Amino acid sequence: MTTHTPIGRYFDVQDGYVYAHAREGDGPALIFLHYWGGSHRTWRPVVERLKPTQAFVSHDHRGWGESTAVPGPFGTEQLADDAQQVIDQFGYDEYVVVGHSMGGKVAQVLASRRPAGLRGVVLVAPAPPAPVGVTPEFQQALSHAYDNEESIGQSIDHVLTNGGLSDEMRRQVLEDSSRAGEPARSAWPQRALVEDFSDTVGMIDVPVLVLVGSHDKVDPPQVLREHLLPLIPSATLTELGGSGHLSPLEAPDQVAHHISEFLRTRA
Repeated sequence: MTTHTPIGRYFDVQDGYVYAHAREGDGPALIFLHYWGGSHRTWRPVVERLKPTQAFVSHDHRGWGESTAVPGPFGTEQLADDAQQVIDQFGYDEYVVVGHSMGGKVAQVLASRRPAGLRGVVLVAPAPPAPVGVTPEFQQALSHAYDNEESIGQSIDHVLTNGGLSDEMRRQVLEDSSRAGEPARSAWPQRALVEDFSDTVGMIDVPVLVLVGSHDKVDPPQVLREHLLPLIPSATLTELGGSGHLSPLEAPDQVAHHISEFLRTRA
């Protein structure tokens, strides 16, 4: 009998290898892209709630998780290049890209290139394609959000969540957020966050589902309605009740449900 157990594997990217969990199975395959501070583990609660034969790959962005040895640059376009290389090596003819926060911005850039085989995009609490209300002072403060366990804990409690993390998930966030080196940690707040792709995301020509927590303090629903939906004609937005910004960890049942329904309509 065929088993569909996720396995760890490495994928070639420019100047190194990124680590991933991957599962062969039914397509279209899901390509998971994690947030700034996360890892492939961020998606585990969601994957566990999908059908056990669903094909997927969830890799650590360069500089994060088990991919800390891969050097920069760590900008959005480089991460999109890496994701495309993972997709090409994974070998599925049809796939859906699922990006969370920073990974959501990477997913937008990747989808705007209209790669062969892309059948849809799910953006989970995505960063908008252009910065909204970002000041140099905010960038400087954000750069220190993951300096130590205390600052990470404050970020979890006051910014990233709506109080919905288990003790196990909290430990995971603490570990993942502290693991990257300084170049990878600083790349998002200092550079990638303020990169402007508002002129290119309109090129996305596949269905886009936006999932955002009703209590998201980072990119609230109204911000995405005003600064993302008008730029991507194929995008629709669904709110996740009770969740903050870390919805893959706070509300995995809801996230998995909406991804499954999105896949069903693509079949």
